[in-house]
Amino acid sequence: MYAVIKTGGKQYRVQPGDLLVVEKLDGEPGANVAFGDVLMLGEGETVTVGAPLVEGASVSATLIETRKGEKVKIFKKIRRQGYRRTRGHRQFQSVLRVTAIAGAGQEAKWDGEVKLVTKAELDARARGLTFVSPAAQAEAAAAAKIQTAKAPKAATAPKKAAAPKKTKSAEEVVASEEVKDAMAAAEVNAPVAEAPAKKAAAPKKAAAPKAEAAAEKKPAAKKAPAAKKKD
Repeated sequence: MYAVIKTGGKQYRVQPGDLLVVEKLDGEPGANVAFGDVLMLGEGETVTVGAPLVEGASVSATLIETRKGEKVKIFKKIRRQGYRRTRGHRQFQSVLRVTAIAGAGQEAKWDGEVKLVTKAELDARARGLTFVSPAAQAEAAAAAKIQTAKAPKAATAPKKAAAPKKTKSAEEVVASEEVKDAMAAAEVNAPVAEAPAKKAAAPKKAAAPKAEAAAEKKPAAKKAPAAKKKD
């Protein structure tokens, strides 16, 4: 016996014992879920079609887990504009085990045992890893917080008392003022040190007398005129 049900805006054909993945439903793992929107019932060659629903028909199931589905990537691009955006989305899903179908004077049940084993645990077993459920992780975290809250805080060392400030007597104050006055008077009466005289600049070396021209420039000898050729 099979049935066609409607949930989450989609239609599913189910039979007793089927594992069904639908849009997220409210409830904890192990809760019973009933679908009243039955569009069609079938048993062999006998088919009952609703108008639009089959009166009195229902499908029962047990909620195994609520998880996230596969990631869907959304990529946007505007060419020649340098615009590219990639986003991802994972839709929440509920995993059900169909246990019974009833309607049109007939009923079919599944005799198997519903095991609340999640997909994450099955994947961990396939890889040979130890699986820790989210509930166990939350309990361990809460226990750790309680232990840290109950643990006594480490005693802090007492701060050392500040040493009392020494107060000067009247005689010490008068003596310090006399010393300051004496130092000021000594600075005023001290002779002013003369600035050291600048080193005398070394005399410049006398320029060597220019060598007199050995001989004044003689006028260039005029070339004799060339003899005219006789005809």
